Amino acid sequence: MEFVRTQIPDVVLIKPAVHGDARGFFMETWHQRKFSEAGIPSTFVQDNHSRSARHILRGLHYQIRQPQGKLVRVVVGAVFDVAVDMRRSSPTFGHWVGAELSAENRHMLWAPAGFAHGFLVLSDVADFVYKCTDFWAPEHERSLLWNDEDLGIDWPLPISAQPRLSGKDAAAPRFRDAEYFE
Repeated sequence: MEFVRTQIPDVVLIKPAVHGDARGFFMETWHQRKFSEAGIPSTFVQDNHSRSARHILRGLHYQIRQPQGKLVRVVVGAVFDVAVDMRRSSPTFGHWVGAELSAENRHMLWAPAGFAHGFLVLSDVADFVYKCTDFWAPEHERSLLWNDEDLGIDWPLPISAQPRLSGKDAAAPRFRDAEYFE
């Protein structure tokens, strides 16, 4: 298993070793000792699975209380996954990183607590699965505007395409008006 630090060192791209033959493949998606050695917490309290169609954009979400670290991967299709640093005391505050996660590349991304997270579906359909370090708390959930110019996220959308958003995500505040972590 390879742990690759991104431009924001706290966000880690994980490339698992995949062992395949004519029968299929095998890979570890969680190994407590290996992840702990890479600085990724070993306590997850909730697993989630979502299915979305092409050009659906989910996010950018975070919880201002009960912040969640997320270990994310795709088991069907492909997404462009994004993490935005919401920690005011961080040298990378307001910066973002993105990575393509797919059933084909089998990569995972670790976005620690203190980050807003979202993804754009690149395939006809995508099944997105993730582990969380704290429970979902809708009363503490916040969103960021996906296309805020201050963030400048380079979403891989075709020129003529618009993402499909929830009402909450379409009305999300800009980064400069958001609540931050200290």
